[in-house]
Amino acid sequence: MRIDLPGIGAYTLTEPTTWPVVETPASSRIVYAAAHVVADPLGDNTPGSPAAVDWDATLRFRRHLWSHGLRVADAMDTAQRNMGLDWAATKELIRRSAAEARSYGDPATLVACGAGTDHAPGAGDLNTITAAYAEQIETVQSAGAGVIVMASRQLARVATGPADYHQVYGKLFGLTDRPVILHWLGEMFDPNLAGYWGSRDVAAATESFLELIHAHAAMVDGVKVSLLDEEHEVGLRAALPEGVRLYTGDDFNYPSLIRSGSHALLGIFDAIAPAAAAALQVLDAAAAARDEADRERLLASYDEILAPTVPLSRKIFETPTYNYKTGIVFLAWLNGHQDAFAMVNGAQSARSLLHLSEVFRLADQAGLLADQELAVRRMKSLLAVNGL
Repeated sequence: MRIDLPGIGAYTLTEPTTWPVVETPASSRIVYAAAHVVADPLGDNTPGSPAAVDWDATLRFRRHLWSHGLRVADAMDTAQRNMGLDWAATKELIRRSAAEARSYGDPATLVACGAGTDHAPGAGDLNTITAAYAEQIETVQSAGAGVIVMASRQLARVATGPADYHQVYGKLFGLTDRPVILHWLGEMFDPNLAGYWGSRDVAAATESFLELIHAHAAMVDGVKVSLLDEEHEVGLRAALPEGVRLYTGDDFNYPSLIRSGSHALLGIFDAIAPAAAAALQVLDAAAAARDEADRERLLASYDEILAPTVPLSRKIFETPTYNYKTGIVFLAWLNGHQDAFAMVNGAQSARSLLHLSEVFRLADQAGLLADQELAVRRMKSLLAVNGL
């Protein structure tokens, strides 16, 4: 099968990949796929408008992720928090996602949702920011989901140093009914978060972060770190208190980080769920292998499965990194998980046709076009709309 792709030319698709059916969650790692929301193509999702969500398709995609044995991280930056998903739609997403998870098991295990302060953009002092966090934490807990404490633009703006972060987060730990995941989102994902934890110097910020975690280790399930710095993550992981997990958010270096001991909470797993699930099952087998030769063979298989997904992920997450959601939704559309290439806030326009053509090619190289005929048909329709 062939298609002419802008910037690439005539491209012949690879032999299709048949991924194994994986329904059992990995046992050696805890893995969340950060999930996107599906926009209603008939809704007014122009920039600045309230989000209009296709709830049926949005929940169907979460079932797709659960069916591959992955947990779901919801209402986070992949779902366009702070980039179009307003608080009214976010509350509905949290409620619906947790309710849907009950068909698969305990929602507190299967789905964790972001709690932040984005519904209070004008919050100008620590008490108001704490109250905003408290409201969202209550929304997540009352739905039955796990809590991910997201980084706050408002706190980043108001805080004068590490003590202010410790004051706010220290109060939040007293509001949660079970350990939470803390999220450190780097400024490449959101420039408004520069200097989080009280310093623009990463080493100083890390020291502040670790001080907070060690002081409240009993209430920290883990930390989700999205700094795209493998060496820093490995060092941070080693410095965490016993029992506190590191969930990699590094969409560039995830294969080696997971292999070496990180758990995962990744936006790219939204797009590569079949490959991720297959690789994690192999990693489980390697962990259980008694023979060293078998273990090495299985680890090589793990590497082989994920290696082709890395160029795809690096393309989707290329600068400006915060526009990665466009590539994620583009692949969901190519793979038939939604009927339209549409996003809240009109974000489908955030990447060029040349970028999307390369995403198409790399997804095919990774064996992640589930139905090649459908993907080619949809890609051709997108090219036609653009006069090609």
